[in-house]
Amino acid sequence: MRIHITSVFVDDQDKAMRFYTDVLGFVKKHDVPVGADRWLTVVSPEDPDGTELLLEPSGHPAVQPYKTALVEDGIPAASFAVDDVQAEFERLRARGVRFVQEPLEMGSITTAVLDDTCGNLIQIVHAKA
Repeated sequence: MRIHITSVFVDDQDKAMRFYTDVLGFVKKHDVPVGADRWLTVVSPEDPDGTELLLEPSGHPAVQPYKTALVEDGIPAASFAVDDVQAEFERLRARGVRFVQEPLEMGSITTAVLDDTCGNLIQIVHAKA
């Protein structure tokens, strides 16, 4: 068994697509109309057949209270692995990304947390071997 698709709820699918592709560097995998919304997924360019991230519309009434609670408590909605948290932090900050947690070493793990502009906190992480 493998994880095929995971998702983050986004306030605006177009805005999310721009952020996740143009800023973070993912590539679009699927963009299929589904009524007023779309089945919109991105993948890592390093693993185009790997796990997809669904940019899921936030339309369900339970979503906004859930997202608000996570952000208020500083809990990331997703975590993305990077090779070098400090380098990625500097690259993204230079592109205007707002971080709510700068790189933090915790033993063998380094993390940073950013605002995805679509209502979520996203963690970037590197674990030393």
